[in-house]
Amino acid sequence: MFHGRRAASVVTTVAICAAKLIGGWIASGEPLHALAPVLWISGWLVAVLVWGEVSRHRHAYLEQVRQRAVDAERNREELAHRRAVEERLRIARELHDSLTHAISVVTVQSSVALHLLERRPELVRPALAAINEAGQEAMRELRGTLGVLRAVDGDETPPGPARLPLLAKRFERSGLTVRLHVTGEPRPVPADTGHAVYRIAQEALTNVARHTADAPAPVTVDLTLVHHPARLELRVEDDGPGVPDGAPVPEGHGLRGMRERAAALGGSLDTGPRPGGGFRVHATLPLDEAGSPAPAAVDAAGQVA
Repeated sequence: MFHGRRAASVVTTVAICAAKLIGGWIASGEPLHALAPVLWISGWLVAVLVWGEVSRHRHAYLEQVRQRAVDAERNREELAHRRAVEERLRIARELHDSLTHAISVVTVQSSVALHLLERRPELVRPALAAINEAGQEAMRELRGTLGVLRAVDGDETPPGPARLPLLAKRFERSGLTVRLHVTGEPRPVPADTGHAVYRIAQEALTNVARHTADAPAPVTVDLTLVHHPARLELRVEDDGPGVPDGAPVPEGHGLRGMRERAAALGGSLDTGPRPGGGFRVHATLPLDEAGSPAPAAVDAAGQVA
């Protein structure tokens, strides 16, 4: 009666009190004589109405508490699922970057070794050394990634900007000419940001080595890291054949992974052919005043190459 019928209950109470008052007045001829019974009856009716309102509010409160508990449980499950998905994507990016880099170096250097085996056997040794180094580096990075899967610390800290010179030398042994430029005032960089810088540079150089393996002339790559007060800027530009005019840029996991890495730190990544030939990768990773990554972007997936 008291759930959704308050108006009818109040009208009924007023009607009963009014009828009792008028009936007693007519029967006795004295209004005060009929007032006491009316007050007694109306008091009980009002008490019943108050009890109904209290009961209604109590039921509504309990329903809100139950709904909040259900929502909280659902939010916990969604948060756990989202974190699991993000962790799987992160591990997938790590495995892709590590394996793609190593396999690309092995493929290019083995092709060089086979090509030179008969005519220039003395040049085969550097190619085999590059293959061996790429395999060892891949094993180290795979051990670190598998350590994360086993919930233990890896053997090494995540690679960062300090390892860019070694990365450039490794690709130079693969046949590229890599010119490393570091400008601005260097300062401590958060581990996640430094790791993203290294992986983006590694993937960009791997793409250059893979797509310019059959280039008629040696390819030069400018690897530039600029330290700004509020952001890091990474540019990887090569003078290889690039993408033909009007042709779409091939889509793949590599460029998508680079964009996701940048967007996860609140940054951005722009890629495309260079006007004079070749390809460019331009990443911007913001930093707050304390040198920590900026808040992550909401959408880090974008349909990119």
